[in-house]
Amino acid sequence: MASSRQIEHAAAAWLARRDGDAWDGPAQQALEAWLAESIAHQVAFLRLEAAWDNTGRLKALGAGIPAGVIPARGQWMRSPFGDGPAGGPAVSAQAGASADPPRELPALPDLRDLAFAPRHRVAVSHSGRRAAGVALIVLLAVVAGWGWQRQWPVEQASYLTAMGDLRSVPLSDGSRATLSSDSSMQVALSRGERHVELDRGEAFFEVAKDSGRPFVVSAGGRQVVAVGTRFSVRRDGADLRVVVTEGTVRLQSGDVAPGGPLPTTLLQAGSVALVSQQRLLVRSGTVEEAERQLDWRQGYLTFRDTRLEDAAAEFNRYGPRKIVMGDQAVAALRVGGNFRWSNAEAFVRLLEQGFPVRAESHPDRIVLHSR
Repeated sequence: MASSRQIEHAAAAWLARRDGDAWDGPAQQALEAWLAESIAHQVAFLRLEAAWDNTGRLKALGAGIPAGVIPARGQWMRSPFGDGPAGGPAVSAQAGASADPPRELPALPDLRDLAFAPRHRVAVSHSGRRAAGVALIVLLAVVAGWGWQRQWPVEQASYLTAMGDLRSVPLSDGSRATLSSDSSMQVALSRGERHVELDRGEAFFEVAKDSGRPFVVSAGGRQVVAVGTRFSVRRDGADLRVVVTEGTVRLQSGDVAPGGPLPTTLLQAGSVALVSQQRLLVRSGTVEEAERQLDWRQGYLTFRDTRLEDAAAEFNRYGPRKIVMGDQAVAALRVGGNFRWSNAEAFVRLLEQGFPVRAESHPDRIVLHSR
């Protein structure tokens, strides 16, 4: 079905064609057929025809009046067609003017009983215009407020832990973060995104499912994106470690990535990703193996054929008294087992009992030597 605008355009085209020089019998029949198709066609044609006639009437009334001259009051009260509004006699045509013979009008359906609903002109007062302006301002404020609520943070907080402390942090979206020793993070939760900036250390995240708000952890120019899952992010300067124990997360480069962008990688449960500069190493294993990387949450460190130098570095994350390698031979020793990270001295005693290691104690450090 044609729209009212299309019908108006068609009626205008018929009206212009009828007043042209090429109007003939077939054209008249085509117009009558178009008018008979719909009452909407008839109404549109009559309305435009009336406007057309009024335009011609104004041109005739203004004939002979110089441009820019306003006619005197009452000059237009008489009609040149003999039907002026004042009922006076018709004004004769100018001498020498030729009159065209009347053109036969198309036979239109009888629409004398057709009634149109009156159009009421609504008077807008000054107070009404003011109210409309206020309503527009309120609407703009609502739209801007919706965008602000969706993007602007509705919750901002900073969390940190001291050396040797762990902290479990509930977030307002239902998620939970567990911070490891000597860790710091910034949280910004908005209606469009949940964002965490890990400044240092390590945090384990239990993310509440919300497909409309991705959970993004930024660290060292990289981003770990999740919707609802469990994973940890550890930051050592520019290096990053991501351990996934449930669901899937996306590892990608941030706006400013050290060493250039890395390919976006999907990490499934059981995956451990190690990132350093432009190098990315992903190990896929079982969830149980990934969980052992996170035994620090229960107060333990788990080693499996680990270099003694690396094991000492893990202990050093949790205590002020550091374990230092005295030579390369002792650093290359391999160790395994579960140890409490809060008792580095017991770990050193076990080394002295089971390995060719000699410990040299100082107030702030323990130096290990091979023997």
